[in-house]
Amino acid sequence: MTRHGKNCTAGAVYTYHEKRKDTAASGYGTQRLRLGKDAIKDFDCCCLSLQTCQDPVMTPDGYLYEKQAILEYILHVKTDIAKQMKAYEKQKQKQKSSSQLESKSEERERVESFKTRENSIVSKPINPFTTGLTKGPEKSSTEEPSTSAPASTSSQSLPSFWIPSLTPEAKPTQIKKPSKTVLCPMSGRPIKMNELITVRFTPLDPSLTRTSLLTRQDRYVCAVTRDALGNSVPCAVLRPSGAVVTMECVEKLIKKDMLDPLTGDKLTDRDIIPMQRGGTGFAASGVDLSAKEARPVMMV
Repeated sequence: MTRHGKNCTAGAVYTYHEKRKDTAASGYGTQRLRLGKDAIKDFDCCCLSLQTCQDPVMTPDGYLYEKQAILEYILHVKTDIAKQMKAYEKQKQKQKSSSQLESKSEERERVESFKTRENSIVSKPINPFTTGLTKGPEKSSTEEPSTSAPASTSSQSLPSFWIPSLTPEAKPTQIKKPSKTVLCPMSGRPIKMNELITVRFTPLDPSLTRTSLLTRQDRYVCAVTRDALGNSVPCAVLRPSGAVVTMECVEKLIKKDMLDPLTGDKLTDRDIIPMQRGGTGFAASGVDLSAKEARPVMMV
């Protein structure tokens, strides 16, 4: 197999790099890309603001948020749901009033049809002895349908597209009943304010200020073993104390007694929440970091 540069066009081999480059430029075909370290947020950053959390809270699914950001999000979603609910109730009331008008019009039509049927009844008694003698009217009555048939067909007119009353109209969009549950922006599961867990990170050096901590790469440590925390270290949060510990500490120390080492409270499997981390950009981090974009495909 011949060797040539990435952007060489004189070779007879269509390399994988050239194929990916042409696929990205053409706008067709599914494009896959693995995210690097620059595209991954740190483990202590908010999932909404992507900034380092000052007052971090965590959902039961393990996603970290800034308390102010997630509360503003929940309030915004509830306000939006209230607006949608108001529009739905207005539409429901409008449909109810229109159905009442339709029922009244149908009742009015039934009354009018009953009146016409009553008025068409002959009040004068028919003489049975004279009806059979006259055959002339019967012939005329039999001939009436044949003469009236072409008149009925000629009276029917086809609708015209250019008549404004016959042109199609756009019907109003039916609003569906909105759901009152607020969903997590990351996991898509229901989220409540009383289910948020306050997270307490243990700083590497308690004497350092917040500004000096942000400039360091290793900012926090495990609350029990004092191991440095980062995107490459799987972490967990203990629900009673909110302390952040490593999963190695959970497996080797905490799960033996199932007690919170900081508060002494009894723990269950539900109280140990694995933290969703971004990874490091390497395959060995154990996190799937591949992005996929489905685009139209040209059939050959």
